[in-house]
Amino acid sequence: MGKEAKYVVRLDSEEREHLTELVTKGRRSAALIRRAQILLKADCGRGGPDCTDEEITDALEVGLSTVHRVRQSFVEEGLEAALERKKPTGRQYRKLDGRQEAHLVAIACSAPPQGRSRWTLKLLADKLVALEIVDRISADTVRRTLKKTILNRG
Repeated sequence: MGKEAKYVVRLDSEEREHLTELVTKGRRSAALIRRAQILLKADCGRGGPDCTDEEITDALEVGLSTVHRVRQSFVEEGLEAALERKKPTGRQYRKLDGRQEAHLVAIACSAPPQGRSRWTLKLLADKLVALEIVDRISADTVRRTLKKTILNRG
């Protein structure tokens, strides 16, 4: 990339002072300090060192992509966004909490409904909804939960 970096970091004196404080005072996460250091080294404003991405990589022992991402985040979203970690996207949250899982296991271990020899995943899902343990749940979620709990109904 070099001096002709696509994302040019220009810090004003207030931002530079804030970043210097982050790096030198108090306890902060290593990742936050590293991002602040990257911004300070990338600063091409008045009095800034205006280092190239390669120089920053060598000085701070970070990857080129890290330097690029921090620069891009600063230019597109601002100082706070560049310093903070991004929230994970596409994360799968649990469909059932511990109490709900316990109910599911208890139902699965109980006697099946009248006229059935055993519980099906659909029957278990319907029973959880009927007992108002959950608003709605798929049979596949029931399957994954039971598989995870290593349920032995024998």
